[in-house]
Amino acid sequence: MSDNSITPKLRAIENGNPQVRQKNSRLTIIFFILLLVLGIAFAGVNLFNDVADSGATYTSYLPFLLLGMALLIALGFEFVNGFHDTANAVATVIYTRSLPPMAAVIWSGCFNFFGVLLSSGVVAFGIISLLPVELILQAGTGNGFAMVYALLFSAIIWNLGTWWLGLPASSSHTLIGSIIGVGVANALIHGRTGTSGVDWTQALKVGYSLLLSPVIGFVCAALLLLVLKALVKNRKLYAAPEGDAPPPLWIRGLLILTCTGVSFAHGSNDGQKGMGLIMLILVGTMPIAYALNRSMPPKQIPLVASLSSVTKQDLLRQFPAPDPQPAARTTLTEYVRTRTLTPAVVPALASLAGAIGDEIKQYGSVNNIPAQSVSNTRNDMYLASETIKQLKTEKQLHLTLESQKNLDALKTQLDSATRFIPFWVKVVVAIALGLGTMVGWRRIVVTVGEKIGKTHLTYAQGASAELVAMATIGAADAFGLPVSTTHVLSSGVAGTMAANKSGLQMNTLRNLMMAWVLTLPASILLSAILYWIFNQL
Repeated sequence: MSDNSITPKLRAIENGNPQVRQKNSRLTIIFFILLLVLGIAFAGVNLFNDVADSGATYTSYLPFLLLGMALLIALGFEFVNGFHDTANAVATVIYTRSLPPMAAVIWSGCFNFFGVLLSSGVVAFGIISLLPVELILQAGTGNGFAMVYALLFSAIIWNLGTWWLGLPASSSHTLIGSIIGVGVANALIHGRTGTSGVDWTQALKVGYSLLLSPVIGFVCAALLLLVLKALVKNRKLYAAPEGDAPPPLWIRGLLILTCTGVSFAHGSNDGQKGMGLIMLILVGTMPIAYALNRSMPPKQIPLVASLSSVTKQDLLRQFPAPDPQPAARTTLTEYVRTRTLTPAVVPALASLAGAIGDEIKQYGSVNNIPAQSVSNTRNDMYLASETIKQLKTEKQLHLTLESQKNLDALKTQLDSATRFIPFWVKVVVAIALGLGTMVGWRRIVVTVGEKIGKTHLTYAQGASAELVAMATIGAADAFGLPVSTTHVLSSGVAGTMAANKSGLQMNTLRNLMMAWVLTLPASILLSAILYWIFNQL
């Protein structure tokens, strides 16, 4: 029989690998189109309902056009994210024959969906806080749109390029680099040093989590495999699958369970990154509907007003306002940007807190705040919250215990008004992730399953890598840190291969390391250039 006459299925079986290169069935294509249509319709209906409920009237369709374009690009980022990170979650169950490829993809997509829906939003706003505060406060201006478009286009371009080459690059890594690039470019455009354009404290915190994740994946997965070998003597656990036969039931259950956990954890962590950007888009284009959390209960409003008033009086008692007192917003924006504490900062915070309390008390409800005032109120709340967060790190500032409690309580209330994610945003992000996985899973799955180790992935290796990935991503989500599913899982597979003395394919590892090293500088440079171009437009 000639090699050309061998079907892809027979060739895969001869090589000991599952059939992952077959074309999508007609049923899969119909399912994809149905989900796509339902997602767009669901987003559109909820969007128009939110605008109608807010009482806003628009005489032009331009805001809706801008919003639609920006949302499609943001969801495109999550779609491409599905190519990379979600595909990693299914590699081990496919290559251990625990689930057929399409069944694994759909199963993983469902639990990605649940992970996104049940996510807290902490990671989303942790990512947003890396952006320059002046750009966040200008979300609806040309600079704000230039920022969002530069972030999204640079992340999509780099993710598509690495996916095309079959390299499991990190979407998280890419987005962080894009944010840094925008911050640096914005500072340089305004005549400041590039280092002043980024919250480096938060960037280092996020950077450590991203840089350490491959090390954690490699070491912990290797150690877990060695522990399993010492404690569990069942030989089938350490053998490669035979033909198309599924693994023993208990092993299969363990592998499906770990895939489920990784998929859920990935959804709850990675899904949030696009949510934060989508919220910036919504605030910038439809502030009357999305600048403030309209679902806040009316009984919460008096609490915010009271806390604001008490905080103002308490801070001014300890730090009297200078005469003349500079503009509060200018003082606090400069402080958050430069992190240089001056005598005017605390009185400025007291003044802004008092202004927020007076405005909320005047209108009695978020829904009653006039359209022309919503953006200013939201910016004041966001700026006050960021100032409080930064003041907590100032060791030379001696606040009473009562003041610290008041500030913490006020920040909690301000964040509940400005840091929220509507349910429909979570749904469409989850759909975008799932659809991306359905389209682009093969390239990354083949790299993880066939090109990291020199031998076929065993049941124990797959379970060890997935367990470590599930635990690491879940812990990062609890602490509000973004980590890379790609880095943790692919390095986990490499760790199990090393621990098993199976041998590693150094060409693949070099390519993975190259993508890991280059992602940050490439995305920084790309987003900085795009931000400058969009700024000119």
